[in-house]
Amino acid sequence: MNKGYTRRGLLAASVFILAACGTTSPSVPKQPTVQQKPQAVVGLALGGGASKGFAHIGVLKVLKANNIPVNVVAGTSAGSIVGSLYASGMSPDRLELEAEILGKTDLVDLTLSTTGFIKGQKLQDYINRKVNQRPIQSLPIKFAAVATDLDSGRMVAFNRGNTGQAVRASVSIPNVFQPAVIGGKRYVDGGLSAPVPVAAAKNLGANFVIAVDISAKPAKLSEAGFFSYLDQSLNIMSTAALQRELGNADVVIKPQVQHLGSVGGFDQKTEAIKLGEKAALAALPEIKRKLSAYRYTAR
Repeated sequence: MNKGYTRRGLLAASVFILAACGTTSPSVPKQPTVQQKPQAVVGLALGGGASKGFAHIGVLKVLKANNIPVNVVAGTSAGSIVGSLYASGMSPDRLELEAEILGKTDLVDLTLSTTGFIKGQKLQDYINRKVNQRPIQSLPIKFAAVATDLDSGRMVAFNRGNTGQAVRASVSIPNVFQPAVIGGKRYVDGGLSAPVPVAAAKNLGANFVIAVDISAKPAKLSEAGFFSYLDQSLNIMSTAALQRELGNADVVIKPQVQHLGSVGGFDQKTEAIKLGEKAALAALPEIKRKLSAYRYTAR
């Protein structure tokens, strides 16, 4: 037998044997991959409701006391007032103090006009003074004030620019406030297009939205008057938009403030705040349960 062929045969056999051994060696089991929870970006969507908006302060107090973080805030109408001040760095306790000393005349500048009997400049100046003249993009917490384009009916979320001006646009109830003019366009109350701005909060980056609804369902009026009829009209017009927004929230808080009225509630600020606290405490177990699916840093 040729020795060369023999050596080559032995070499091939050795390679075959080694390969076979390799295929039969026990494999190291892979460690199971631990799926990490997503990071929560908690958004607060504060709805409109005129002076009933003091209830938002009570909600914020409960969230703060229970270490629920608020990373972004979107506000409509009254919600934009409270939201802008909170986003500027005010604590809920400071907000409550500001509410106590706030009077109707601090925000109202009457005028004679066919487009509204309140100008809104006084409210704009008040907000800018309280946020230290900072534009929206410079506030410590991401914020958007939601208004409605008067000509198109489109929802607009102001997340840059003059804070007071954006809030003024958000609260400009038609026929009460004169429309706010920004960039040559006229804007009115955000409640007409987004009564509780859940979508706006998500557009700011929130992936977990707590909505606070202080609106009243259309019902038989218990009292007559301009503001009662106006409140009823706004509620009727915004019903579909309200349901659409609330349907996209993770948790909905509904303070029972409807009996306070849209204007009369200004003199019942303490009660409105307490009702906000009560509703937030009732929703707290649901908030904590749903947030447990996320990673978040308590505040």
